Amino acid sequence: MDTQAQVRTQRAAAIAATGGIEEALAAGTLSRRLDLTLSEALVLGLLRQGVRTYLAVLGHGSTDVGEVLRIYQGAGLVRTLGLRNEVEASHAATALRWVSGQKAAVVTSIGPGALQAMAGSLAAASDGIGVWHIYGDETTQDEGPNMQQVPKAEQGLFHRLASTMGHAYTLHTPEAISTALRRGANVVDHPHRGGPFYLLLPLNTQPAILRDFNLDELPVGGPPPYGAAAGEAGYEEAAERLLSADRVVVKLGGGARGATHELLELLDLVDGFAVSTPIATGVIPFSHPRYMTLGGSKGSISGNFAMEQADLLLAVGTRSVCQSDCSRTGYPKVQWVVNLNTDPDAAMHYTRTTALLGDAAATLRVLIECLRRRGAQPRGMDSGWAVACRDARKRWEECKAARFASPALFDDAWGEVVLTQPATVKAVTDWARSKDAVVFFDAGDVQANGMQIVEDDRVGRTFTESGASYMGFAASAVLATAASEKPFYAVALSGDGSFTMNPQVLIDGVAHGARGCIVVLDNRRMGAISSLQVAQYGVEHATADHVVVDYVAWASSVSGVVALDGGRSVESLLLALDKAYEHEGLSFVHVPVYWGPHPMGGLEAFGRWNVGAWAESTQRLRHDIGL
Repeated sequence: MDTQAQVRTQRAAAIAATGGIEEALAAGTLSRRLDLTLSEALVLGLLRQGVRTYLAVLGHGSTDVGEVLRIYQGAGLVRTLGLRNEVEASHAATALRWVSGQKAAVVTSIGPGALQAMAGSLAAASDGIGVWHIYGDETTQDEGPNMQQVPKAEQGLFHRLASTMGHAYTLHTPEAISTALRRGANVVDHPHRGGPFYLLLPLNTQPAILRDFNLDELPVGGPPPYGAAAGEAGYEEAAERLLSADRVVVKLGGGARGATHELLELLDLVDGFAVSTPIATGVIPFSHPRYMTLGGSKGSISGNFAMEQADLLLAVGTRSVCQSDCSRTGYPKVQWVVNLNTDPDAAMHYTRTTALLGDAAATLRVLIECLRRRGAQPRGMDSGWAVACRDARKRWEECKAARFASPALFDDAWGEVVLTQPATVKAVTDWARSKDAVVFFDAGDVQANGMQIVEDDRVGRTFTESGASYMGFAASAVLATAASEKPFYAVALSGDGSFTMNPQVLIDGVAHGARGCIVVLDNRRMGAISSLQVAQYGVEHATADHVVVDYVAWASSVSGVVALDGGRSVESLLLALDKAYEHEGLSFVHVPVYWGPHPMGGLEAFGRWNVGAWAESTQRLRHDIGL
């Protein structure tokens, strides 16, 4: 062992023996001033912020960081999961933070690996999840082109890429480590909308020595949460608008999580009905009479009815993404918007708006007090608006029930009767709820059907990565079970196309001890896009092929994976799931599913979307509404 490795090992042992950096400093076993490399200062700084988990695809651009992680893992201070794909690492880190709150860092080499990790980080950026991204970068002394850097004679090109995606910092000067860590913590630990922070480490500054470095420079703690929105006038105007409206719809985004109690009270006071975005299922329990389920371009009959007929919109913690508000045509009769958000841009999205900038739960409590001062009392369910919404919800339940009652259809591609996606998703999600498992939905048909079918009674049952709608997210997310300090069982619902984007999770999941089940719904095509093509142009193109894949054999080829055929009936699928659950590690269930024109084969789209052949009419309606 060389001298530097010995010193690092001694420091790591001192921290581990006392229980942490602060304890070691207090005990005097760790000096406050050290000679150490930038890489070690980084690991110490992240450890001080509670980052103990690293999902890494190491390369020549991250060797020194990797060596520090090796030593600190040996002391039990951190854990490094060496993975096979950077997109997978990004997704797993995002899922880990999303489900458990546990912080993680993605570590890659320079160039292609960093680009892949950055591509995967689109999910964290879109869904507001804080994750550290640590990439190798070109050297600072510019001795000539570095292998795998952006091949252009210009400085800071990767920083430019990263700072376009989010917030980035290049440690060109090692002594700037404390500033880099503070800026990163402000992003990753943002109390209302986190995101990925890209920390770029030039190859030659990673091993650079920081002389007499003061550990007190390493920052601790993140920014505090916001309180209630300020300004009495805004609350008074919002209360007046809500009480004078006849048909209030409340649209729930990710910022509404944590405000269930307040929302339920407010709904009764204003005779409002809640409509969810995919990221907010469970905020209002599925069984609640004032919950109209999902709304948007892929929304439900009831959710879209409430949006279409409302005359006032109360938006809570939502960005109003195109599919969520039907490309700004989802509220054709709304005359005014009350918008609660922590982001001014999101709060002022609509033209006729009363904006309340603050934490959702805290702001709602003040708004409720204002409503009560104005004489608001809990409403019954006998108003015309309530009756109409209740009827719409009944129609939606009947629509789903018809599909669940017809769970299998003959499919031309399979040449036999196979399960439909609605029946499969219903069976898997009900089974997962009985096991208290966490369900991840992948992009495509699986996601579109899933977010309409789930019956979450609380937040945290299902995670639908609809922000980026990133193919391969769900299967990769199962890897989070291997890294989580809070054990949970994961079920990934993935299409055949999405699974083949990130199949290496079969290997990495076994290698690192993941526990969960990947359920692949195989319609032998990109079913969501095929359906969109047919709906818009009457024919599909280049979204299917003739190649037959034996997915069970593929998964079975990985030692440690239990791979099962889900069969052609709900009963056989449930038996396969039970058998999969008995396995202590990673399991895999393959389910052939129907794709085609039969109305019982899927759930329809009841909203609008500004894409393809629909663009002109949707845009014209948006401008006609003028909201």
